[in-house]
Amino acid sequence: MPVMNAQAPELAASHDALQAGAIVCAPAGLGLIRVAGDDAASFLHTQLTNAVEDLKPGTARLAGYCSPKGRLLATFLMWRDAEGIVLQLSADIQPAVQKRLSMFVLRSKAKLSDITPASAILGVAGTGAAKALEAAGLPVPDTAFAALSADSTSVIRLPDAAGQPRWQVVLPADKAEAVRAALTAALQSAPPSFWDWLEVQSGLPRIVAATQEQFVPQMINYELVGGVNFRKGCYPGQEVVARSQYRGTLKRRMWLVQGEGEVPAPAAEIFRPEDPGQPCGMIVNAAPAPQGGWAGLAELKIDAAVGAATSALRLGSAEGAALVTAALPYEVPLGEAAQSAG
Repeated sequence: MPVMNAQAPELAASHDALQAGAIVCAPAGLGLIRVAGDDAASFLHTQLTNAVEDLKPGTARLAGYCSPKGRLLATFLMWRDAEGIVLQLSADIQPAVQKRLSMFVLRSKAKLSDITPASAILGVAGTGAAKALEAAGLPVPDTAFAALSADSTSVIRLPDAAGQPRWQVVLPADKAEAVRAALTAALQSAPPSFWDWLEVQSGLPRIVAATQEQFVPQMINYELVGGVNFRKGCYPGQEVVARSQYRGTLKRRMWLVQGEGEVPAPAAEIFRPEDPGQPCGMIVNAAPAPQGGWAGLAELKIDAAVGAATSALRLGSAEGAALVTAALPYEVPLGEAAQSAG
């Protein structure tokens, strides 16, 4: 169900704190799968959209897991820790995705386990965050998708969001209270929904239960943010993903969108008034915005997004609330579909 942006004052205070220094929070809705064993990397390499065999300690990557039809079942942030390869994904799909992946292990020496209950995740952002991490005795990777580990704790440098640097700390649950207390001594606490807004601003999509099997990776810009390797070997759906890339027929992309009122749920449909019977897009993720209203990532027909300046987009129906497109922090190639919209 959609929710009202009742958190606007708290989010505005968090935004002010971010601009003034830095914030710390505990992101919500994330699950963690560890894949351990001699064949962990080679097994995942045959299943995911990105290369895994050459994933070295010190590096994190995005990756997708597709159906045979090339539609995303999950999106992951993955990295190595001392015991294996960790896959971070939406918590609501973690059990089903872990079960499905486990079905294909077969003779591989790889074991999947749910480490969510034994782990905690903290997010820090802002210009003062690096100093606070150092003061808490944590490593501070300095480039996007760099990952450093120490004492069962991994720190990952995430892409910037809203012009601010970000890090994620993954640590044993029994250490979380002490580490958060150390960070909070220097940083302003923010609610999980503020981290959701930062994730939206970064342009990194996350598949949830409602959006499983809705998108080929390119439809949500996944190859643009480093989640697809077109040089690796086969994986489920690989032929469809490759065909979408090289035939130049992609007609949908993901945009940053903004609206007023209720925060739409993932998979909420988007319409154009001139074509009320056919949705032109779908919400991927959305979060309440500090300035009021909401911000989201939406998969849209390219011609609808390009024409949004002259033809309003509507949420839920052709008579629904208006929404507008905004620029992502990376360039989105529009191709021939944009020309046909001109």
